[in-house]
Amino acid sequence: MKKQAVGQSMDRVDGRLKVTGTARYFADHQPEGMLYAALVCSPVSSGRITAIDAAKALRAPGVADVVSHLNAPPVPGYKADNPNPKQGLKIFYDDRIYSNGQPVAIVVANTLERAVHAASLVKVTYAQEVHKTDMDENMGQAFQHKNMKDYLRGEADAWKKAPVHLEAEYNIPIEVHNPMELAGIIAHWETPDQLTVYAKTQGVKSVQQTLKTLFQLPESQITVHSRFVGGAFGMGLRIWPMEVATILAAKKIRKPVKLVITRKDMFTLVGYRPAARQRIGIGATTDGKLTGITHEAVANTSPYEDFTEAIVNMSRMMYACPNVNTRYQLVPLNLSTPVWMRGPGEATGAFALESAIDELAHQLKMDPLQLRILNHADTDPEKHLPYSSKYLKEAYEMGAAKIGWQQRSQTPGQLQENGWLVGYGMSSGVFSAGRGRATASATLKADGTLVIRSAAADIGPGTATAMVQIAADATGIDAKKIEFLLGESAYPEAPRQGGSSTVSTVGSAVNDVCRSLQQKLGEMASAGIPAFKGVKAENIQHEDGQLVAGNTRLDYAALLQLQQLPELTVTTTSQAGDERKHYAMYSFSVHFTKVHVHPATGVVRIKHIVSVADSGTVVNTKTARSQMIGGVVGGIGMALTEEALIDHRYGRYVNNNYADYHVPVNADTPPTDVLFINKKDPVINPMGAKGMGEIALIGFAAAVSNAVFNATGKRVRDLPITPDKLI
Repeated sequence: MKKQAVGQSMDRVDGRLKVTGTARYFADHQPEGMLYAALVCSPVSSGRITAIDAAKALRAPGVADVVSHLNAPPVPGYKADNPNPKQGLKIFYDDRIYSNGQPVAIVVANTLERAVHAASLVKVTYAQEVHKTDMDENMGQAFQHKNMKDYLRGEADAWKKAPVHLEAEYNIPIEVHNPMELAGIIAHWETPDQLTVYAKTQGVKSVQQTLKTLFQLPESQITVHSRFVGGAFGMGLRIWPMEVATILAAKKIRKPVKLVITRKDMFTLVGYRPAARQRIGIGATTDGKLTGITHEAVANTSPYEDFTEAIVNMSRMMYACPNVNTRYQLVPLNLSTPVWMRGPGEATGAFALESAIDELAHQLKMDPLQLRILNHADTDPEKHLPYSSKYLKEAYEMGAAKIGWQQRSQTPGQLQENGWLVGYGMSSGVFSAGRGRATASATLKADGTLVIRSAAADIGPGTATAMVQIAADATGIDAKKIEFLLGESAYPEAPRQGGSSTVSTVGSAVNDVCRSLQQKLGEMASAGIPAFKGVKAENIQHEDGQLVAGNTRLDYAALLQLQQLPELTVTTTSQAGDERKHYAMYSFSVHFTKVHVHPATGVVRIKHIVSVADSGTVVNTKTARSQMIGGVVGGIGMALTEEALIDHRYGRYVNNNYADYHVPVNADTPPTDVLFINKKDPVINPMGAKGMGEIALIGFAAAVSNAVFNATGKRVRDLPITPDKLI
């Protein structure tokens, strides 16, 4: 039997294309006659446009047009009578300004330099109004979204009656997606009713559906290309107003138009992790059994859209606690709309919950790891269901052994190395293990190669590689003979790449279409090959790319040749059954950190990281390790460096660049050990694989914060942990 492909450290199938610069990202495409766009954005944070003078810009060399609400083509999907007043920012629809940096015009020219210069010549005047960007000053405007109801299990605020209890507030600032590849789009109306776009997106089908709604076009008349994406972290989960503006400009000018926004605009145009104020009340018996948890969170949203995420949900189910109540509210501010960011609301909520657990352990004079084990939930306390699989205790044990947890001092500030204070911290992470609906087509060719297509996305984790491995195991065909094609709206349906569900969802479709292909091959052999005559298709075995019946073996390729078929294509749709009615499905992680803190300067250096993933079957150990390390790097930023700062006098970001918004670099990232439980989940999908991308980050910031406390005795509840907060 051929060696199993799933579980191996297979090189990325597109790795050579990426490292040689051959991979073509959206901005690398060059439709004939393409023009370049630059945005004119509002310097005020609330008000109205009173005039736009584009005369100088229109006279500038190479300028094709300046498009704004004064002359933009209508968007049929922008309906004035929509009963929902918060239906998102309708770009170039009226004169209203909701936030600083909002696009008010788009300039199109025959070179990028000319477009940028002409944009500087557009003069816009505003009737400025009072803006609100300071969350703390506007907490009185907090409201509860209709879809985010209060949760109660047992008695509300039961923590107050516990013999050992605490209450604390934990704050997270705005954090911004800053992948290497900037956002943008190329839009081309090939005819007045035929739209083609090259997009930076996490879902070509979702972009197609959004444009179908906005422009009232049949799906067949909208083509979306997005084979390669240079990082996204969540910003590619939707289409943004500046992309619609580009499409409008292309429609008006009747030529292809490319927009690539600036690094500065990445802070205002493509979402961010919203700021959050969280209050945790937690109580336990003197021997450490949790009796009550209250978790209340308030996060910001935009004036024109209510963005919600699962900030408080982890507190409902992570630990065995009889009394839990949560509340989640929003504060509208004059900022653009947030969006899900890697480890969406769960990463925000985990910082508060896992910090509070650590604080409670200190108050109990108890090892925080033992406190977590003592309150381990053997069944889901929220859904009252057994877990499909859960090896969290094993993950605790593996991580503790690797980091050297036994060296940790229960009393903070006791350990030193080379004049630096030493601390150990840990935390847990959890994220729902999802499986959606996806379709894949498989084409077996007479030369023995297999091509699988699905409109999936790959923002970096190695989607195509994992799918090739799954297909190789399902068919027995050598992985070198399999190609997985993705990122095209013309391919079969697949969901967006988000929520750690791509391998589970699309991988199941790949597995199922390969099984369907084998069934079809078996039927062909049974009906048309003498050696298989009388053998039912379901009784024909499949081994190493061959059909087997008794001592008779026939290569798949040979079967097609005997049938005089150049290729055979099968399409299959795959989705979960009713498993979620019977099981709670989650991926879990445990993060351990060892930190050094300089006693005089407050500088924090993370010296060692151990992250353990309980995520079912690991399809590719090499790319999975990269996923976990990527989450760790994001977690370092969340814990120590990242914070978007606003000058509330103007409602404007003041550190909207790589120099002042501090993204972690190689020097910030210490030796990192990634460990996998790697035990198949028997329920979720045929591969037994659960998601990993989100749990790589969820909880990590708390592991750092807890280690800093262990080193110094100072508890920092406002991220990021900067030296001034420790001195």
